[in-house]
Amino acid sequence: MDVDGDMDVYGDAGGEMGVNGEMGDDLSVIMSERRRLTNLAYRMLGSLADAEDVVQETCARWYAMPAERRQAVASPAGWLTTVASRICLTQLGSARARRERYVGEWLPEPLPGHREGADGAAADPANPADPADPADRITLDESVNMAFLVVLETMTPAERVAFILHDVFQYPFAEVAAVVGRSAAACRQLAASARRRIREAQAPVATTGVQAGLVREFKRAWEAKDVRSLMDLLDPEATVIADGGGLAGALLEPLVGSERIARAYAGSAGLVGGRRLRERTVNGLPGLVAEQDGVTDTVIAFRTTGHRISHIWVVRNPEKLRPWQG
Repeated sequence: MDVDGDMDVYGDAGGEMGVNGEMGDDLSVIMSERRRLTNLAYRMLGSLADAEDVVQETCARWYAMPAERRQAVASPAGWLTTVASRICLTQLGSARARRERYVGEWLPEPLPGHREGADGAAADPANPADPADPADRITLDESVNMAFLVVLETMTPAERVAFILHDVFQYPFAEVAAVVGRSAAACRQLAASARRRIREAQAPVATTGVQAGLVREFKRAWEAKDVRSLMDLLDPEATVIADGGGLAGALLEPLVGSERIARAYAGSAGLVGGRRLRERTVNGLPGLVAEQDGVTDTVIAFRTTGHRISHIWVVRNPEKLRPWQG
């Protein structure tokens, strides 16, 4: 898909960075948009590392244009958004082929709470305007919780891009059409289809406070190897999905059923033994991490419905845990 400097650009829903060539300093344009672009790309790709690559590529294409062509861009923010979105669309198109070669289940890359310290508490950001840690540039809301990202993975690339641009970032369908390469009416239908997928996958969820309590009790029961307590915390049809990527031990297929899950966790002394379990924020919701010698090697996200845990997502692939180190 053509995303070079000759393309038409649209106004940014979040406010144009400049008009009629009055852009100011190029660096300030890039830096002011970097956070928004990272948020956009992470939601589209489910990977912080890939999102960072998309932002870097977008910036590179901006600077590859002659200065006079950059100055002729009516909305730098719109140009950057269009290019980043089209790069994401291309990557999503090839992702399925890559997933077929992936060892075991694939899960989105989990994000820690902003600048959480060793005890899981949030620390004061050193530079809130442009934090050094890419993970701190992601706005943690319902559009990045693990359950939401997992549903996004079931969408076609065009559905996902149209839905995120319109429903999450509030871009008009006429502008979404410029990215997806379809009519505004077609993009409206793509977003509607994506919304149906979201609704079909949703069930009433517990409040953050209730989830925190369930996660805390799950941690205690797991450490105590208490099968009965674990079963009481789990929905009868609860599911565990683990992602090791062939680089760390993990389930190769989903584990379903409260009794099977409870017995598996109660018997997993090898994971708990020698490791420290901590309660941490995972993609904006209460979760757990396991640390070995101060290094996070497992991140666990939960979905809770009512007063039971219905889904557990376990990420052990070390390439997806880089934001959790240090």
